[in-house]
Amino acid sequence: MRPLKVFFQDEARFGRMSNPARCWAPAGVRPIVSMQRIREYTYVYGAVCPVDGESFSLILPCANTEMMTLYLREFSHYYKDYRVVMVMDGAMWHKAKGLETFENIRIVFQPSYSPELNPAEHLWDHIRENYLRNEFWPSMKELEKALMNALIAIACNKETIQALVGFHWAIF
Repeated sequence: MRPLKVFFQDEARFGRMSNPARCWAPAGVRPIVSMQRIREYTYVYGAVCPVDGESFSLILPCANTEMMTLYLREFSHYYKDYRVVMVMDGAMWHKAKGLETFENIRIVFQPSYSPELNPAEHLWDHIRENYLRNEFWPSMKELEKALMNALIAIACNKETIQALVGFHWAIF
């Protein structure tokens, strides 16, 4: 019998549209922050386990059934020694008829219009605030590299994930 893990899954869109935010500067110095409005996006598919702080993420070009199947396939392979309950929202690509199912993953959907019930949402806020704030990317490759570095740093710090997503009702 394989051990059980519960993950909360979500996707987030990241793009080359920068939004300047407050930052620290010495008294009398006005900080200069580059800004751009380029409508290019990539998506991070991620799942977090509030109990032990584990995470699994992929950076993919779009949000659709094909990419969701790819994500679940990789996730299933990585956690092949576990039975996984994966909680996710009701996005249409999560419920599509063409979405493959995997023997070791049981999908549970959260109620409609309730993103506050998905702890994974806090991961995206953390990445935007701590790794991408006031940044400028000359290309999608540079943005994806920044995202990859952020995801690796977060995955290596399980305590951070637990602090971000470890709501009392999600840890049992």
